[in-house]
Amino acid sequence: MIVQLSVFNTMRAMLENNASLWLYGLRTTLLLAFVGTVVGLLLALVLVVMKIQTPRRDAHFMKRILVRLVRRTSILYVGFFRGTPMMVQAMLLYYGLQSLGLGIPVFTAGLVVVSLNTAAYLTEVLRAGLAALHKGQKEAALALGMSPYATYRLVLFPQALKNMVPAIGNELVVNLKDTAVLSVIGVTEMFYMGRRIGSARYQFTESFIIVSLLYLLVVNIAVWLLGKLTNMRTRRASIPRSDSGVMT
Repeated sequence: MIVQLSVFNTMRAMLENNASLWLYGLRTTLLLAFVGTVVGLLLALVLVVMKIQTPRRDAHFMKRILVRLVRRTSILYVGFFRGTPMMVQAMLLYYGLQSLGLGIPVFTAGLVVVSLNTAAYLTEVLRAGLAALHKGQKEAALALGMSPYATYRLVLFPQALKNMVPAIGNELVVNLKDTAVLSVIGVTEMFYMGRRIGSARYQFTESFIIVSLLYLLVVNIAVWLLGKLTNMRTRRASIPRSDSGVMT
């Protein structure tokens, strides 16, 4: 009992004496996860179009070569970022650029890594979402004179993204936790702050209990909000409408 009270008192003192550091680490984690997920989704929209391209037999030889090159580039990109750990990617980007004389801030490096990694996973999710749509929708849009860009932007992507909300939410939750690996390059997120505060008096157990509780709090709030969003979409989709489109 005395040991439990001692740990509790130490944790409370850590929170009170280092409140600004904990808040800074929490803010950094949230920024990396949210902004990285949004940027990754935007990149995935481009990558998935590149990946699903198929050369037409009647197309010019150079155009067929270009289509194959674009598709292969997307496949290699997705394969690399899904097949290697984010920690390795962070080290390669940050220290690799430094060796070339192109040093960038650690936060920027961390955000780039999260965005690139997220794009690879969401590309596959988007590809599956597009594959689930009826092929006639794309053919009809093109037959009506819409450009391929307008077809994806106005017809295909809105439908695929609507079904992707849970998957995007899952990727956000994963990013909230995986940002911890960016501490290897010095990004001051929650894990980094926990290690820094714990090392002041070698009280790592208490420090990382706080880190764990903060991650649990943030992740569970995100899961709760995503659940609410999913339920709202489900209820909205189940509301009957008349032929004129007016709710009944």
